[in-house]
Amino acid sequence: MAPEAARVLMAWEPVSPKLTSARFNSKGRKITIIQCYAPTNAAKDFNSSLQSLFDRTPRRDMKIMMDDLSAKVGDNNTGRELIMGRHGVGTCNENGELFTDFCSFNDLVIGGTIYPHSRIHKTTWTSPDVKTDNLIDHFTIDRKWRRSVMDTMSQVQHTVPKRQQEEGRVQL
Repeated sequence: MAPEAARVLMAWEPVSPKLTSARFNSKGRKITIIQCYAPTNAAKDFNSSLQSLFDRTPRRDMKIMMDDLSAKVGDNNTGRELIMGRHGVGTCNENGELFTDFCSFNDLVIGGTIYPHSRIHKTTWTSPDVKTDNLIDHFTIDRKWRRSVMDTMSQVQHTVPKRQQEEGRVQL
């Protein structure tokens, strides 16, 4: 952790190996950052732990959540205009429904759907055959702080099969 962040760290709670929160004292505002990961098949059980953590977070704190929930929220924001923009990817899956319900209940905005970007800067997962990509990792923030988010974008990660690296066909 950067020394500046360590100085303003008020508390942190490792709820489980897949769920952690940290509370910071920022200028005039306390910020709680929640980092979480839920495997595809455990999203329903995980959501109850996550909701419990949100319920324990002070109401006045700015809440930021960074997550990998394997949740595809899609690009259709009909009925969800308050929590997501029109710039998602693909169609919503079951985890996406659970995630958007969670965001709606907790008044969170899904940052990766707000700003228009080319597909390569929206997606956070690409299949091994490079034919399928999705937006499954998300940045969310309290809706009242939505305007403080200037942009969200995924960085392009080029992965090279290990065999090609070992054979010396690709230099890293």
